[in-house]
Amino acid sequence: MADERVALVSGNWKMNENHFEAIKLIQELAALLRVRPVPEGREVSVHPPFTSLRTVQTAVETDHVPVALGAQTCHFEDRGAYTGEVSAEMLAKLNVTYVIAGHSERRRYCGETDTIVRKKVDAILAHAMRPIICVGESADEREAGDAVATVCRQISEVVQGRSAEVVGGLVIAYEPIWAIGTGVTASTEDAEEMCAAIRKEVQQLAGAGAATTVRIQYGGSVTPDTAGELLASESIDGLLVGGASLSAESFVAIAQAPV
Repeated sequence: MADERVALVSGNWKMNENHFEAIKLIQELAALLRVRPVPEGREVSVHPPFTSLRTVQTAVETDHVPVALGAQTCHFEDRGAYTGEVSAEMLAKLNVTYVIAGHSERRRYCGETDTIVRKKVDAILAHAMRPIICVGESADEREAGDAVATVCRQISEVVQGRSAEVVGGLVIAYEPIWAIGTGVTASTEDAEEMCAAIRKEVQQLAGAGAATTVRIQYGGSVTPDTAGELLASESIDGLLVGGASLSAESFVAIAQAPV
């Protein structure tokens, strides 16, 4: 990882942890981080389900837990007849810092297209939060040799036309779909190669300055055993952690992994 970028380790709780369980998990995280703080040059965010956001916000702010509050998605409109949806405006009122946009599970199960993801990023930015934009290829796309083209297309659809300043402040999470929830992690070489390709695409779209400061995470069955090698890679600026973030011990070990 380049020295000037702060690595962001994000825990995506997905559809896990009711608000009682969320209190327990955030308290466990707080206790561990008091004893073993996150190394300098790293930042941690947690992304609970919507029903636990207010609970986690209160715990984080009351106990001064050194994590940023994140959300797993949002709607692109501020308000309206969108039953079951939560807007970026609502999240901003809860002091949310990071919002995931375009996670592969949202693309697959909820029909989110690149166009929808772009609109969500617009909404997140409009309310002074930072999007974590997820991109990635399927096993079939990788086997066909289309992995880089697929990922670069997803980035272009969301990033093109934005200022260098805005693009430089984004977080882009590379999550190979074939590695999510499978226990299979992309090799460090594969992850580094794709993250380098992402940075090159950002440079082509928004310039060298944006490519230098944009942060690129790797996500896909990250564990304490694989975290250090991934974080040591030149083009990887953080990790998007799924299942392992539901254990305080595991998640803190990932956030503190030596490089």
